[in-house]
Amino acid sequence: MTQTTSPRTSTSSRTGFSPILVADIGGTNARFAVATEFDATHNSFIIEHLRIYPSAEFSSFEAAISLFLNELPIDKPERACLAVAGPIKGQQVYLTNLGWEFNAELVKSQFEFKSFQVINDFAAFAFAAPYLDESKNLQIKSGQPQHLSNIAVLGPGTGFGAACLARDINGSAVMSCEAGHISLAAVTDLDKQLLRVLQANNQHVSIETVFSGPGIVRLYEAMCEVHQVEALDLNAAQIAERAPECKMCDATLNQFCDWIGSVAGDLALTFGALGGVYIGGGILPRMTERLLRSRFVDRFSAKGLMSQYNKQIPVTLVTQENIPFIGAAACLHGRDKKLA
Repeated sequence: MTQTTSPRTSTSSRTGFSPILVADIGGTNARFAVATEFDATHNSFIIEHLRIYPSAEFSSFEAAISLFLNELPIDKPERACLAVAGPIKGQQVYLTNLGWEFNAELVKSQFEFKSFQVINDFAAFAFAAPYLDESKNLQIKSGQPQHLSNIAVLGPGTGFGAACLARDINGSAVMSCEAGHISLAAVTDLDKQLLRVLQANNQHVSIETVFSGPGIVRLYEAMCEVHQVEALDLNAAQIAERAPECKMCDATLNQFCDWIGSVAGDLALTFGALGGVYIGGGILPRMTERLLRSRFVDRFSAKGLMSQYNKQIPVTLVTQENIPFIGAAACLHGRDKKLA
């Protein structure tokens, strides 16, 4: 967390960039910062004045942003964009894990922002995609991205998220979706055996049923049942810790990396992601060596008549920090340029 003690100063920009208050609001932490500049030479936003607050310490979002603004050592930005891990319905924003609810128009008015936007956290990931630094991320699959073609983003974490940055010569727009609740498809014989076990224990087996933190536990228990081994009472972290010595834990994580290749390939086809696929979330960046050894690439490309289509699509594992901040800044900066 960046601590600042300098006196409040002006944010007037030499480049004419109007600073943007950006935020990443989750169930554990409320993270705030300011995008102070856009560096056109490096195609990147300069993110400064980062503050991290435990979300549970605040009764409302308004209380959290008020504290940040009071502690901010520069003039209050006139623009703000929030990336939130929760549903947005019209102007109403719900953060169910915190019990927070607010109206975007009322927040804009209360804090006197001239421009204000609230977006889903995976929508922020999609907005950020064109501004990522290749040197800070890991290429999982090589390819030949097409200029100004669609980009897909996805990833397992607490749940499973996905979005698409749709692009053409006339501009771009982000499409949010509920891809985590698509029915999970089986490809290999082992997939089919595991899916039968999962279907017996879950009313609907979605992508998120397996590809999430709780999903790793379900996959482990199904793997044990398929191999007729008694499952231990383990959480996802314990499964990862035991993998070097436990055959079933190791098989579970290998299957996780293999099978998500098929899922990512399906979403690449769904979104027409010839501009590339970017994978984030809190799980796979901790499993990079296993992911690189897995059958992810083969399964991503194995799409029958469309195999050649997917073979040309590059896949990047995003390990760069502050993606929600970059995406929030990109969302508002791009929108305001169109309106200017």
